[in-house]
Amino acid sequence: MGFFEKLKSGLKKTRKGITKQLNNVFDSSDKITDSMYEELEEVLIMSDVGMQTSIEIIDMLRENIKKKKIKTTSEAKQELIEIIKEILSGDEQLNINSKPSIILVLGVNGVGKTTTIGKLANLLKEEGNSVIVGAADTFRAAAIEQLEIWTNRVGCSIVKHREGADPAAVVFDTIAAAKKRNADIAICDTAGRLHNKKNLMAELKKISDVVKREAVGCDLEILLVIDATTGQNGVVQAKEFEKSAGLTGIILTKLDGTAKGGIVISIKKHLGLPIKFIGVGEQIDDLQPFDAGLFTKALFESSNSEEE
Repeated sequence: MGFFEKLKSGLKKTRKGITKQLNNVFDSSDKITDSMYEELEEVLIMSDVGMQTSIEIIDMLRENIKKKKIKTTSEAKQELIEIIKEILSGDEQLNINSKPSIILVLGVNGVGKTTTIGKLANLLKEEGNSVIVGAADTFRAAAIEQLEIWTNRVGCSIVKHREGADPAAVVFDTIAAAKKRNADIAICDTAGRLHNKKNLMAELKKISDVVKREAVGCDLEILLVIDATTGQNGVVQAKEFEKSAGLTGIILTKLDGTAKGGIVISIKKHLGLPIKFIGVGEQIDDLQPFDAGLFTKALFESSNSEEE
């Protein structure tokens, strides 16, 4: 299965959730009416695009239809697709041009953070990079072992301490190892839960400070893993992590498991954070670089075999 086919297959539930309903609105009449705008807004909200973002998208659609003198609902549909594509576009590429480059991966427990790191390490290694992984999620039972299984599978090095060790110390040693071994990229797992949110955010800030001090001159990506099935709660998580660590992008997992993939649009529009990768399956190669054009095409292009 090729890249686009895998993406399209992974978005099947979301496509049935959003696209089918949008098509129903556009196909119900040839004429553009106020009720059409209201129904479209409702579909977007129900698809986890978020109320404020949905309102803004429909306002943009109204304005563009008026400006471009669009008369038919089929043309209006294409205009909506272009608006969504434009919102999602920008800054998708990783900034990893230095040697080493550092990637911090954040996320609450349960979103698939450690598995995502394994898949990301595999993807980057497949692109020809030498990768070192730091097991700095030292507070979750079995997190280190889980990451070690992934690094063995991928064929890259791991830096680890004992369970309960200082996560910032693991990150420090990972960066030092990357420099010493002339590695291209160091990926650091981080804590997903402490006994309260305040302590977790303080720990992440401490890690961030270590990276900024020890990796001067290195490109740095701070990526938050969000489970797409959590919907708008993912936006709340992103706000909290942004305050403590200063995010550079989002990795959205489990898109294949939700019909409410509009969360992608909400995060990009509401928070201004680029989507860097999306997870559309359980296999090692199911983490894919985000491409706004391909994503929008896969979201709105139905297969003949699908019962839309």
